[in-house]
Amino acid sequence: MAQQSDIKYLTPITVEVRKKKYCRFKRSGIKFVDYKDGEFLKRFVNEQGRIFPRRLTGTSLKFQKKVAQAVKRARHLALLPFVADNLKTNQ
Repeated sequence: MAQQSDIKYLTPITVEVRKKKYCRFKRSGIKFVDYKDGEFLKRFVNEQGRIFPRRLTGTSLKFQKKVAQAVKRARHLALLPFVADNLKTNQ
């Protein structure tokens, strides 16, 4: 049997270090999510038009609810589409 000292690697083993998620609203002191700002709300929506979950964005529960409500209002006023094929093509 090979001992641990006998094992040699060609490349060093990489260990992923994840950045800590943070709520961008709390960090920058935003208290109100504006539903009329479609470009800002596009950051929380994927290419198909679905809202990103908290676990991906790092947004706190309080602000995730406000973001979801703002996206829904923006969709109702036709500032954001309900369904899209390529929503973020021009970035």
